[in-house]
Amino acid sequence: MDITKDLQILIGKQLHDIRIKNKQTQNDIAFLTGIDTADVSKHEKGKKNLTLKTLMKFATALNIHPKELFNFDFDINRYKTEY
Repeated sequence: MDITKDLQILIGKQLHDIRIKNKQTQNDIAFLTGIDTADVSKHEKGKKNLTLKTLMKFATALNIHPKELFNFDFDINRYKTEY
């Protein structure tokens, strides 16, 4: 188990689900954020690490509070042995 990778995947799923709910395309998000469409896809799949700056760009483009990207179930106790 890798807490960082798992969080990337969960945040990416949130990015994707909110974008779809908002009826936005990856091209829309790329245009609004200045992030390449391929990288938007990588972020949504949890394959690319998010910086705080990038997270804020996504939140702004999706017209949401950044905390909405963390609105998922997560059991931190599964990772206690990692740290």
